[in-house]
This record gives sequence, structure tokens and C-alpha cells, in this order.
Amino acid sequence: MTLGAKVSKKELALSPKGGDPVQMDMTIWDIMGSKGFRELLREAYFHGAQGILAVADITRYDTLEDLDSWVESVFRTVGEIPVTFALNKSDLKDQAAFGEDQVKQATEAFEAPYFYSSAKTGENVELLFRTLGERIAKTVSKSEA
Repeated sequence: MTLGAKVSKKELALSPKGGDPVQMDMTIWDIMGSKGFRELLREAYFHGAQGILAVADITRYDTLEDLDSWVESVFRTVGEIPVTFALNKSDLKDQAAFGEDQVKQATEAFEAPYFYSSAKTGENVELLFRTLGERIAKTVSKSEA
């Protein structure tokens, strides 16, 4: 469990369909922690966010259950922004605590894509960031039009 924030950077070169190439620099704030911690520092951590990579651990059902309140908390701070869901630890599928029905139920309210991924093996990690980046780029280009 993360307490505080781990900050990373990700650079992407995107070629959106029907659009100009985009160079995107993402600053990633890993802020998962207790709900009380999140609410205490919500304004500081969420301010300026343009997208959400919501991550659940497939071996822990509570992490999927909590995603709704995490995403809603970000929305309350910055408005509705693109969301992509990562169902992490796909390398441990035999230990999964929830199935496809629960995933669909958790993600459908946000009309957001989801992918099974593994930080350990790298499975779909790049796809997650590309998908979120493309959704952010599309949102930004619509607001500039």
C-alpha cells in the first residue's frame, strides 16, 4: 500500500486517428492509500489531473470496490476526465478474487476501457498508458475546438 505519493514520468508519442501527432509528457502520481489520507490531501494531489489510471489488484476484491469512490473523488476535484482501468497482477489470475462480471459492473458507469495487466511482467502496461494518453489527447483537442 502506498502512503504519500510516488511520482513518475512517462513520455509518449501518439498518432491519433485523423489528428496531428502528439508528444505527451505524463506525470504519474501513485497516491493509493487510506481513504482518510486521500480526502485530506485530495486538492493537492488531484489538482490539474487530466486523466485517471485507476488500478485494482485482481487478488484483492476491496481494491476493485474502492475504485468507484477514488474516481468520484477526483471528479469532485477536477471535473470529469478520461479514465482507464488497470486490473493489475494478471500474472496471478489463478488467485483472482473477482471475475469479469464484477469488472464490468465497476467500470461501466464511467464508460471507461479496462485491461488486465501485470507490472511484474509488463503485460499491457504500455497499452494502458497509450489508451489513457489517446483519450486525454482527444478530450483536450475537443476543448480547444
